[in-house]
Amino acid sequence: MTIQYRRSPSAVVAPPLAGAMALAKPVFALCVLMSLGGCKEGILAPAGRVGAAEYLILLNSLAIMLAVVIPTLLAAVAFAWWFRASNTRARYRPTWAYSGRLELVVWSIPALVIFFLGGVIWIGSHKLDPATPLASDHEPLEIQVVSLDWKWLFIYPGQGIASVNQLVVPAGIPLHFSLTSASVMNVFWVPQLGSMIYTMNRTVTQLYLEAGRPGVFYGESAQFSGDGFSGMHFDVRAIPQAEFSGWLASVRRAGPELDRASYVQLSRQTQDVRPFTYRAVDPDLFKAVVSQQLAPGPGPDSGHSGSAPHPARQD
Repeated sequence: MTIQYRRSPSAVVAPPLAGAMALAKPVFALCVLMSLGGCKEGILAPAGRVGAAEYLILLNSLAIMLAVVIPTLLAAVAFAWWFRASNTRARYRPTWAYSGRLELVVWSIPALVIFFLGGVIWIGSHKLDPATPLASDHEPLEIQVVSLDWKWLFIYPGQGIASVNQLVVPAGIPLHFSLTSASVMNVFWVPQLGSMIYTMNRTVTQLYLEAGRPGVFYGESAQFSGDGFSGMHFDVRAIPQAEFSGWLASVRRAGPELDRASYVQLSRQTQDVRPFTYRAVDPDLFKAVVSQQLAPGPGPDSGHSGSAPHPARQD
């Protein structure tokens, strides 16, 4: 006597649904963690037009790639369930060799991914060209940036002042950066504003950014440059226009002057430099740094060996 058992519909449908749900939970959790990872700062919390556009590119790229990854994972679970040993309805075809329909699907998916990702990159690379001015009713604020060992020098040529490891800007006003390096190649980056860019010796690179709202945004060196690299960071303080005018006035009332002699002193290797300002600047200083009328720094080679002490830290 043979006893046959009939499968209920729930027994057939439940396993794939359970597998899909088990797979969806960690994917959903990962997406939530990624979205929360930069809630307060970083590229996931943009504070300007450029940063917001780059954030959108990141989301678009993620969506395009997930359109492939998620179906692939679900298909893997579905295939494993369907071709299990206990499924007598699964067809075993050891002589199968080719399917035109399957080839069309297999090759069309990566082709579409390349097409869409290529389009996102093409549009973004032109729209977000660092040297392209930002459309605005206001003239951009000119800022000259010099990467030193191991600090950042910001010169405001139109205002005749400078600051070290501190960048104060008016919110809502485009910023035009002219960047160079007085030492080794470095990378200027303010994650919430977007567009990291290299600073290179005897070269001037251009960058347009904007802080869309008041706040304090973290800036850093994004490329290792020697002993003091870990302390080579700065704050970008975006303040209302009226407060920015007041800050300029306060800087002009106190502090040293930045001429060629004081620049040579500043360019010496120092670590963990606290922010300070200069009330006046030699108007041709940036041009002299770029043309190497002022000698560049030694870079990672700090000039000491054996048990010789490290350069003194400047407070």
